[in-house]
Amino acid sequence: MVTGTADRTALEEELSRLAGSVPDPELPVLTLEELGVLRGVHVLGPGRVQVELTPTYTGCPAVEAMSSDIERVLRDHGVPDVSVVTVLSPAWSTDDISAEGRRKLAEFGIAPPRHQGGGATGPVPLTLAIRCPHCGSTETELLSRFSSTACKALRRCTACREPFDHFKEL
Repeated sequence: MVTGTADRTALEEELSRLAGSVPDPELPVLTLEELGVLRGVHVLGPGRVQVELTPTYTGCPAVEAMSSDIERVLRDHGVPDVSVVTVLSPAWSTDDISAEGRRKLAEFGIAPPRHQGGGATGPVPLTLAIRCPHCGSTETELLSRFSSTACKALRRCTACREPFDHFKEL
């Protein structure tokens, strides 16, 4: 049983780590934490936890699978009452993908989204080029605005001729 604020915080951090380790059902190379869709884990009482999840876009079909996977992982770790709620504000952005998530996307052969900045300070990128995850060339062309999922576009590198997915910026 959670008795103090420190105990509750430690438990929430551990449960957040567990929930965040769930692979994304559409991009299993990424965890929900790396994708940036896990917004919070709150202990409501003994054996009762609420998880906040923000979809990559409204109507994302993967939310149901994400929720089920989170519920299963937390129940397997001794939490009998798990509820997953969808949180739409603030909206998810591709800027929410962690640096590790971006690295994994590129390693997996998916061009990661360009960082949009979202109010961050620092240099503003002057190029809109998409870098090929296979050879690194910026000479790419759009083949289709949609790929295997609505959040990705299909592109081809004109240097190495390999097709690849590009995770679109939102």
